[in-house]
Amino acid sequence: MKRITLATFIVLFLASAAFAAEFAPTLLKLSAPQAVHYDFDGSQLEIPVTVKGTPANTVFMVYTKGQADGIGPIQNGYLGWHHVNKIDTCMYCAPPQLLDEGDNTILWNGKDDDGNLIGPGEYTYYLWGYDSVNAKVYAVPLETASIYDYVNFVTHDYQGNPYTRPVIYGKVLGAGSFSAERTLIRQKWSLGNDPSDESLIETTSYTAYNDRYSLIPSPYELDKFYHYTTTNALQGHIRKWTWVPNGNAVRDTQWATNGEFVHDTSSRNTYLLDNQDMRYVGNDLLAVTNTGYDTNVSELVMVSAKDGTEQYRIDLSKWWVNPEDYEKGGIPVGGPSKMDVVNDTYLFLGAHGTCANQMIVPTGGVDEEDWNRWVNLNGDYVGDHNFAEDSERPWVCHDVWTHPYKYQFSGDAHLFSAFIAYTWTDYPTTWSFGLYAPDGTGIGNFSYAGETTGRKNDIKFVDYGSAYDGIYSDNESIENDKHYWFVAHDSFKGTLTSAVSVDDGGPQAFSVSQNSPNPFNPSTTIYYTLAEAGDVSIEIFNVAGQRVDTIANEFMSVGSHSVTWDASGFSAGVYFYTVKTGDFSKTMKMTLLK
Repeated sequence: MKRITLATFIVLFLASAAFAAEFAPTLLKLSAPQAVHYDFDGSQLEIPVTVKGTPANTVFMVYTKGQADGIGPIQNGYLGWHHVNKIDTCMYCAPPQLLDEGDNTILWNGKDDDGNLIGPGEYTYYLWGYDSVNAKVYAVPLETASIYDYVNFVTHDYQGNPYTRPVIYGKVLGAGSFSAERTLIRQKWSLGNDPSDESLIETTSYTAYNDRYSLIPSPYELDKFYHYTTTNALQGHIRKWTWVPNGNAVRDTQWATNGEFVHDTSSRNTYLLDNQDMRYVGNDLLAVTNTGYDTNVSELVMVSAKDGTEQYRIDLSKWWVNPEDYEKGGIPVGGPSKMDVVNDTYLFLGAHGTCANQMIVPTGGVDEEDWNRWVNLNGDYVGDHNFAEDSERPWVCHDVWTHPYKYQFSGDAHLFSAFIAYTWTDYPTTWSFGLYAPDGTGIGNFSYAGETTGRKNDIKFVDYGSAYDGIYSDNESIENDKHYWFVAHDSFKGTLTSAVSVDDGGPQAFSVSQNSPNPFNPSTTIYYTLAEAGDVSIEIFNVAGQRVDTIANEFMSVGSHSVTWDASGFSAGVYFYTVKTGDFSKTMKMTLLK
């Protein structure tokens, strides 16, 4: 009898284990030559593109390169609503095309968006793609951000080291109050955990007033974090705490003044205090918004994360406030209220009350020409509504219920940015998100596979070479699910050049580029250029100097080449790759994450 019971237990255990599965998504990888030679003579250029993992609905774009300092501030785009400053700009954007897994070809005739030939020189080309064919995959049991609530995806620790698994700090649980402090709860999740096992959610609790904003981990100390809370005295409070897993957080009363930084808000009623956000933007700076629907003030308050003192303020009212509406007693459209940070440098700004979006470098100081990079006031038909030429309020998105909604806003590693997009009534669409290029050019509105016209809540990019890179969004419109679901995504950046071809350039043309992505998991692509045809070897070494793999050993022609290393069978860590041909060789470092 004991044997039967034990056997039954083993069967039940194995059966239950079979249903438990960590989240391990199929990634999308776009590979292309790092450098492509083109004479810019109007002939048809063919760029080989390899797609791995999933199909890719792909956009090809050509940009100026190395010209940022001499560009702007200028206005362009439809009705002059697109502003650029100190950033390389788009010259050509191809319509999206679906690329299958395997080898593909991108074609271009050397002309810009107006049909004019682009002159010889050096340009950046981008590929941006996502999986529009396969259904979303359930990834995170935390509820998504919404019109007021905020969720923060964190990819690096306080020392700047990349997490093997990104950490997600969820929205506040519990009802806050503008008039009295209450106990609130924050959730924490490691991406990659089994999303069906909610027991893996970690929490901490703390006291605050109204608090629906982003939780920001400290850049200086492990398990320390900042949060922002607002009161009916129309004040905003930044506080610092120690995260206690599944317990009560401990407030740091020595930080700032009596344990908090306090500033008066510009909103004239407590309801509008929900429309705030806070982010860490590098250089020791916390950026907190100070804005509201019924105010003529729009600014960022820049606060030292180290000691909680105010450093300076950035006035955004030129872009986010309509003074004429304010003078007439109307709503001047407050914003921004949604923020996302890429590389602790670039701050993406959005709001659910306006069609405007913006990218800035807030660590540049108070001079607009130092911090502003692009503004798109009405999206170039992407995510806009009031695009009529006689529109008196072109930046207003919420005059009627027939526009694409624009709540959360997020950017990827190559500075493409996206906002959730959907409509409610007279203008139904199956759009899932709208997409901007790195200079704010409106690319288009896109849909996930199986998308419906229903509500969407959030979109977040994870894009740093991890095993979880992709888009994270809700699935409410399909399955009424407000948790995070995964959609594969990738982007690529290369160079188009009319420089003398490598076969005429002599030995000095031999070069090896940094692998991409880096860090990576599980595969990465190595790019190199040969000045002469010959035998080429590419070997991989571990940190002990031991050769662990040879990924190429053959005769190759003059020109640009690339080879992909699949490191699925190798342990995480630092590796080196050496490209050798004839008398030339070069070794570079790369990092494998698991």
